Amino acid sequence: MSMPPVFDRPCFSWMERFCGVRWGGGALISLYLSVISGVIVALQYNPAEPFHSTSAIELIVPFGGFWRGLHYYSSQVFFLLLLCHFVAIICENTHYYSRSTWVRLSLSLPVAVLLLFSGYILRDDATGEAAGQIAEHIMLSFPVIGGWLNDLLLSVSANGVKRVYANHLAGLMLAGAWCIWPHIRRYPARWRDHLPLVCGIFLLAVFLVAPIEPQRFGLVHIAGPWFFLGLQEALRYAHPFWAGIALPGLLLAAVLNLPHKGGRRKTYLFGIGIWLFLYVVLTVVSTLRG
Repeated sequence: MSMPPVFDRPCFSWMERFCGVRWGGGALISLYLSVISGVIVALQYNPAEPFHSTSAIELIVPFGGFWRGLHYYSSQVFFLLLLCHFVAIICENTHYYSRSTWVRLSLSLPVAVLLLFSGYILRDDATGEAAGQIAEHIMLSFPVIGGWLNDLLLSVSANGVKRVYANHLAGLMLAGAWCIWPHIRRYPARWRDHLPLVCGIFLLAVFLVAPIEPQRFGLVHIAGPWFFLGLQEALRYAHPFWAGIALPGLLLAAVLNLPHKGGRRKTYLFGIGIWLFLYVVLTVVSTLRG
């Protein structure tokens, strides 16, 4: 007698419940909201005066506070749902994807991080300015090609946020589209399947003001973006190359090379778990320091 499908059983594990949620579709819908609201915000944004133009959006653009909030919160939700989607994919096992597709999907994680991070830099408030300086310091620590990479991606000291703005609008968006295109072409998301999520993001944008932190002189510690706190804390104990490039590079390498099955897969998953645990500890320490 054949066994019934696992999701037809009256009781199944939390992992099966977790994997049954449409995390990927929700992430894609959140991304659409982020792009639409980002276009509206970008029409008013001036990279020559980033902090002033960001602050003025709420005063000049009709419903400017809503649009800026929608862009901020939909971007945050997109990243969180993308992480959940990756966890669900790994739990289900990666053999559903070809090697090339898995690599492209895995690279969407660092691209999403860079998109979020560059969004903080573009605000040019206290958090954004500190984030840009730290990122440039990390980039320049890369052996041999650090200067070239910094000129390509950041160049904050020389050009302000202009290079970051160009990459945020074009370079990183194109890279992200290349990463996820094979996936979204196969698994499209429909708006009507995610109406509670859309309404929730809209409510966040209406009732919660998107953060912007004025410059405050004399501060000893400025906390960066929430997902950057662990790395920021690691920079206190290690050289920028090891803390800012090698440390996140270990996680990315493990995800990229995650085997389909067998003992090596368990070893990689254990290593990823240890990395995430240590990063959470560093994040908590950094949060308490602030």
